[in-house]
Amino acid sequence: MHRHGYKGRKFGRETDQRTALTRGLMRSLFKYKSIDTTMAKAKEIRRPAEKLITLAKRGDLASRRLVIARLDDQAVGNELVDVIAPQIKRDSGYLRIERTGYRRGDNAEMATISFVDEIKETKKEEK
Repeated sequence: MHRHGYKGRKFGRETDQRTALTRGLMRSLFKYKSIDTTMAKAKEIRRPAEKLITLAKRGDLASRRLVIARLDDQAVGNELVDVIAPQIKRDSGYLRIERTGYRRGDNAEMATISFVDEIKETKKEEK
């Protein structure tokens, strides 16, 4: 039997757990601008995260609502649309994955996933 047409890694989890894992990793990436995780997880979240960034760069209301729905976090979604997306000047290839070595316990390959462009923190004006 062959694996034609099967996309994505399973990570030994059920579908809902994989979805939650992906969303959680993307939320952390957009909140902290860089995260350390395993190489497999970093490769797996790069594609949906870049699609979300492209959607956020449009900046209209429908895009904002889609980003918030896909992240399940309104604060992080708004930060992505208002703060992060306007600072990105390129059309694609927003994220970088760098190998960082091997985890001590199980020797899993570790990686850091971060933005290629420098993202500056802008403080929100309080009313």
